[in-house]
Amino acid sequence: MKQQTEQWTSKIGFILATAGSAIGLGAIWKFPYMTGVSGGGAFFFIFIMFTLLIGMPILLAEFVIGRGSQKDAIRAYTTFAPRSRWRYVGVLGMITCFILLSFYSVVGGWILLYLFQTVTGQLSGLTAGEYGPAFDNLTAQSFAVMVAQLIFMIITIMVVAKGIKQGIERASKIMMPALFVAFLILIVRSLTLDNVSEGLSFFLKPDFSQLSSETILFALGQSFFSISVGVSVMVTYSSYLSKKEDLSKSAFTIVMMNIFISLLAGLAIFPAVFSFDFEPEAGPGLLFVVLPAVFNEMPFGSAFLFLFLLLFLFATFTSAFSMVEIIVAAITKGDHAKRKKTTWIVGLCIFLAGIPAALSHGVLSDFTLFGKTMFDLSDYLVSNILMPLGAFSIAVFTAFKVPRNVLTEEIKTGSGFGSRLFASWYLVIKYVVPVAIIIVFLDVIGVLRF
Repeated sequence: MKQQTEQWTSKIGFILATAGSAIGLGAIWKFPYMTGVSGGGAFFFIFIMFTLLIGMPILLAEFVIGRGSQKDAIRAYTTFAPRSRWRYVGVLGMITCFILLSFYSVVGGWILLYLFQTVTGQLSGLTAGEYGPAFDNLTAQSFAVMVAQLIFMIITIMVVAKGIKQGIERASKIMMPALFVAFLILIVRSLTLDNVSEGLSFFLKPDFSQLSSETILFALGQSFFSISVGVSVMVTYSSYLSKKEDLSKSAFTIVMMNIFISLLAGLAIFPAVFSFDFEPEAGPGLLFVVLPAVFNEMPFGSAFLFLFLLLFLFATFTSAFSMVEIIVAAITKGDHAKRKKTTWIVGLCIFLAGIPAALSHGVLSDFTLFGKTMFDLSDYLVSNILMPLGAFSIAVFTAFKVPRNVLTEEIKTGSGFGSRLFASWYLVIKYVVPVAIIIVFLDVIGVLRF
């Protein structure tokens, strides 16, 4: 089978870029606030279970489809199911990424604005209780938020336009290791604050009385969101991967890195939440309120806050790169000459589509659909409907459309993935994943009740 003209130059480059796509805002921004609004430790426990038992098998399935076909997210499905409607699984992934990045880029713009305020000293000297109103005031400045969102998208476009080797891989090799170090510094300070035990208990001690049908759906959606499965991003990324690499080991490494970063995010955030009497249910602004308060308690806090925000921005970019890449790769169909123009068109269209989300905390704050702002509606649609639907479709496609010999060859090549382990994975993909997703949805809509 003809290989992609683009290839990752190394295994570590693939791992870091893929982990960057998976980790990004999913683990650092969204995980803490989803945990906060969903009951703490019980949500974290269910999230880990879903990530390991459902998310990781789907991640491996996407790897198999991508490397086995050596095609983009639409042509990969038609490779194994020609002249069929299965290509719409890839189309669904593109649409999901388009919507996802339209509101994700807004958060990227918030980070840029926070960086500017840190440099100009606007976040210095505030009391813990003043950071919440400061965040609300910042996000209510509609024009500034739109400009920051546009800048975020332009930088994303410029990197993706350079391609895999010179753009995405090179950036990820620098950004991801630096982020780990910054997180460790933040955790050391957070764990020396007052009321640490209360924050740790909330985060690490499961209280299953806090679980609800919606919480379980949120945990399922977060497990998909945090490792970027269900949208065929990993199909596209793995299509650039050499046949020599161990897919199962790569999938396991990425999932464990994601869980570890989620753990670090919780350890950094929740002790501080209870130390400063913040509300864990604060929502999307939780990270932006808690982080400055923590760094304000440290020597050279402004410098450390700037460094962390910069690395946080890098992690946000690595996720944005993957979302633009899946769309660009499908449109250009491997024609590198079309990459630059296509990337600019796609990126600017995403920016325009994201304007309502950017204005959701400003001039459109009173405009709602189904009781949600445009920002919250986009988030809910992606995480709790489109991603699970995509994951369900990918599992069914893998089990019933990809030839068994392709599955065996792709997974066992260069790995210690034995026959029994393969059989277990296949069983999970064929039966457990689809049934689990269906049960969660039926429970949420009230058809089933547990």
